[in-house]
Amino acid sequence: MKKLLVVLAALLLAMPVCALAEDYAASGSAAKTQLKEFVVYTDKNARDNHYIPSGWMGDYGDIKLNDQSADNPQAGTTSIEINYSGKKTQNQGWAGVYWQNPANNWGTKKGGFDLTGMTKVTFWARGAKGGEVIQKFIVGGIKGTYADTATVEMGPIELTDTWKQYTINLAGKDLSSIIGGFGFVVNADTNPDGARFYIDNIKFEADPTVKPEGKKQEGMPFYVYADKRSMNNHFIPSGWMGDYGDIKIDTASSDDPYLGDTCLKIVYSGKASQGARWAGIYWQNPANNWGNVDAGFDLSKATKVTFWARGANGGERIEEFKIGGIMGEFSDSDTAGVGPVILNKEWTQYTIDLKGKDLSYIIGGFCWATNLDANPEGCTFYLDEIKYE
Repeated sequence: MKKLLVVLAALLLAMPVCALAEDYAASGSAAKTQLKEFVVYTDKNARDNHYIPSGWMGDYGDIKLNDQSADNPQAGTTSIEINYSGKKTQNQGWAGVYWQNPANNWGTKKGGFDLTGMTKVTFWARGAKGGEVIQKFIVGGIKGTYADTATVEMGPIELTDTWKQYTINLAGKDLSSIIGGFGFVVNADTNPDGARFYIDNIKFEADPTVKPEGKKQEGMPFYVYADKRSMNNHFIPSGWMGDYGDIKIDTASSDDPYLGDTCLKIVYSGKASQGARWAGIYWQNPANNWGNVDAGFDLSKATKVTFWARGANGGERIEEFKIGGIMGEFSDSDTAGVGPVILNKEWTQYTIDLKGKDLSYIIGGFCWATNLDANPEGCTFYLDEIKYE
């Protein structure tokens, strides 16, 4: 008799959840059920939570996630605590987590929700100390056979040590199938000592007052690299080409930077590790984007790119410095470059003329390439203050 009562009680508790799920599935979208909000997370055991934090990315070994932290939640009894070590466990230099439906769904199976009618995602976040930099927060963006129908990003964001609400505008986006309901990305450049931060009360909302955002032209100057920890940095030096095994890059070199505390130090061994006899690096958005991700910046206001460079000894030859030129489904809108360049031992400023170029969509923000013939013993050179103006 006691067992029967326990089973009946469990069934009664489950009924509201099952009814909500069935109601939602039958309707096919948030709009048809006239839902005002659709929750990703409110509390650890909240019955209306959706999506699972299963999509660990990049240096996934650098992340610890506790979705029932009782350390000063924004509301309720728990929040999500994320500890990022910044140790580059998988040698990526960045890490992140997607909340997915179902768990571990990278577009390989049916899932997600039709969130048509929702116009924004709101969430609360704070840092343990303040100053933690989140590269971006994401809704959608998962590719694959059953891809998300939209991708929306916001960031970078520097957190404070108190709770603050943030909003991702979804108005005008196709939300008919969203597998990746929410996500974040952090990197080691802006958090070299790691970061601990908290997120709470993540939810989609149907707010009719939110209007679609137009494609934003980025303001100038627009930095590729200012300093190791600068929030003004854009693009990631992820596109290693040719004899990539011949390259070492230090994004926080203190060897006599031109400005600030750090500069970029690049060592090219010239060993032809992959047999190509040349090597180079693209700064991309996002990392490793060879035109397969829709993530270009509109840099139409720029008329030039300027950067400072020097050789360790002087006489090092770089065949080309350039911007743009990445091809693919989402190609760069144009390309421009300068070279070959013979470097001086002293810091020297160089300019890439962008007048007359179509800069409305740029994934490959900066690039260099050199070769074994020009540097038979390899070379070491430095870059600093790379920016669009």
